[in-house]
Amino acid sequence: MTDVVADQPAAAPAPQPQPPQRSWRGESFRARIAAATPPKRDRAIDGLRALATLGVIVGHWLVGALVVQPDGALQISSPLQTLGWLGPASWILQMLGLFFLVGGYSAVASQARAQSRGESYRGWMLRRFVRLGRPVVAAISVSAACLLVLGAVGVPTGTLRTWVVLLVQPFWFVLVYAALTALTRYAVAADRRLGAWAALPLFAIVAAGDLLRYGPWQDAVPSWVGLVNLLPGWLFAYQLGVSWARGRLVRHGWWLLLGGGTVAFAVLVLAFDYPLSMVGVPGAERTNSHPPSLLVPALAAIQSGAAIALHGWLNRLLRAPGLWAGVAVVNLAAMTIFCWHQVPMVLVSMGGAVSGEIPGLTAAPEDLGWVLARLAWIPVMAVLLAGIALLTRRFEGPWGGLARGYRLLAAILAVVFAGFAVALY
Repeated sequence: MTDVVADQPAAAPAPQPQPPQRSWRGESFRARIAAATPPKRDRAIDGLRALATLGVIVGHWLVGALVVQPDGALQISSPLQTLGWLGPASWILQMLGLFFLVGGYSAVASQARAQSRGESYRGWMLRRFVRLGRPVVAAISVSAACLLVLGAVGVPTGTLRTWVVLLVQPFWFVLVYAALTALTRYAVAADRRLGAWAALPLFAIVAAGDLLRYGPWQDAVPSWVGLVNLLPGWLFAYQLGVSWARGRLVRHGWWLLLGGGTVAFAVLVLAFDYPLSMVGVPGAERTNSHPPSLLVPALAAIQSGAAIALHGWLNRLLRAPGLWAGVAVVNLAAMTIFCWHQVPMVLVSMGGAVSGEIPGLTAAPEDLGWVLARLAWIPVMAVLLAGIALLTRRFEGPWGGLARGYRLLAAILAVVFAGFAVALY
């Protein structure tokens, strides 16, 4: 993700006074963040990215459950299987549409800067792919080392499999994001020709895909047809971000998106019986997320309209040093946080499994009490994630400072992890 802060200038030589020591506490840290932020920085975009990142993480922690089995292994479950009324919570916490909106917006500015430096489109694209890939390789390499140790000390195979599954599951997002990044040039061209209406054909493609999957001919349609929705379903929000960056949605577009998205969402849920949950529910016949149904771009339209409407207010709000420092920290480690966010749930649940069934952690999610207990466990997972991100954040930047031996070790461990994944699946 884009860098938000940079190091302060080096201290001036004597006899000029030395700058204060760097600190991660209180006003000193907030002041350093504020001083390192360019005056023209669009803080609202960073704030929306941070909000989307944290929303996805909290959503996964809330609707994911790891239930201890008789052999001590942790098995993946979900409160959405037994507590269907939790589904509407995913309307708020599923913010990937917002993430792709901001991604499209940022890509336009980034590509323009690269072009002004004389960098080719291919070079810009490859550089962004590398930035996306580094934290993924780091996560799977370190996880491979952890799994080797845990397996050696007798952790149940089922728990190791759960680690692999939960670590790998979010990586589909990275692949889709990379594909959309590669399509930035074409999204800009579509915006030149059609303006913000360039997103409408994408909505129509997803609608056609849903009609084939769920309409009168569904029994004759092969299951793979749903994959047609994969790119247009997520490209919809990315295309809106491109149009927003190019000034197409500033005046009246936001209320069309907000109003139209709300109407479409309501009709799909109330008249066409689309599932209430925006995330997959184990055992359910239909899902809104993999591949995306029409409910995904409808929700993305709502989120995009709200984001555009609140853009100016967010920029003013994030002038507050404390709020901006928090946003900056999340953005500096956004991909690291995203890649690792499922692991704290596994680690905390592994600790709880020693004591058996613990409400909100390793007990089956069967009632409101489990949900309330899980809310109490979320801060524990957040602290653990912060510690992991602090240790692994360095891998999000260039690896040129790492010795060749360490980079070779990372590659070997990545292969080991792939072997784990194949064997445990």
